[in-house]
Amino acid sequence: MPFAGSIVAIVTPFAGDQVDFPALKKHIDWLIAEGTQGIVPCGTTGESATFDHGEQHKVIGEVVQHVRGRVPVIAGAGSNSTREAISLAQAAERLGADGILTITPYYNKPNQEGLYQHFAAQRASTKLPMVLYNVPGRTGTNMLPETAARVAALGGVDSIKDAAANLDQTWEQLRLGVGVLSGDDAMTFPMMAMGARGVISVVANFAPRAVRALCDACAAGDLVAARKHHGLVVELAKHAFADVNPIPAKSAVSALGFCAEAYRLPLVGPQAAKKEAMLACMRKHGLLK
Repeated sequence: MPFAGSIVAIVTPFAGDQVDFPALKKHIDWLIAEGTQGIVPCGTTGESATFDHGEQHKVIGEVVQHVRGRVPVIAGAGSNSTREAISLAQAAERLGADGILTITPYYNKPNQEGLYQHFAAQRASTKLPMVLYNVPGRTGTNMLPETAARVAALGGVDSIKDAAANLDQTWEQLRLGVGVLSGDDAMTFPMMAMGARGVISVVANFAPRAVRALCDACAAGDLVAARKHHGLVVELAKHAFADVNPIPAKSAVSALGFCAEAYRLPLVGPQAAKKEAMLACMRKHGLLK
């Protein structure tokens, strides 16, 4: 089945400089109980840029074993090195993930042919379904719809996580037959109204019921309910992205009692005013006592 609905790009809890696996598993259980329909470990929100390969493999393996098939696990497996992206995809397959999330190469900024060749090489290396990830604001590269469609034509591409903030581009991807998952919480409603299947969400880390309700309403075509849920998700997203992701989201998860408020450099804790604004918004909507 295609990946769909409310999928969380999960934060990674730390105890000192080590991954706090008991905290990670506790958070996963709560997310699934609250309606989350998929887990993405080792994404940007999980601070995977600070992991070595062994640590990334361990996180993916532990998440797969703990989830036990309750929801799909889509493992982060992207890199700006094609050889490294291949290695990560193959490891995710060995570890039992249900799919991979693979970002456009960052910093070296390949052109459209380079993007195609990168994903084609990774596609050939694994049987897992791929979710392509286009987030120009972080990578400096925008994958055009025609390139995404070329990659999708190879087979085994579930969808594209679309965080380009360009609804014209979203529509063109859908028109070309590429499955779409929103990569921006604030864009989930308009994207799903256009035909996207769901969202890979940051806000779902601390408000999973709200994101699930939005996705369900959109999938059912209930625009009145969807607008209502969209208003809440957008309000929460403004605070979740008031600082560099995942700083505010991890602060919120910590306030709920699921992890320590610990980050890996170069990320640091939130500014006091931004943190309090986030927590006040959560209290306002009954998400935090």
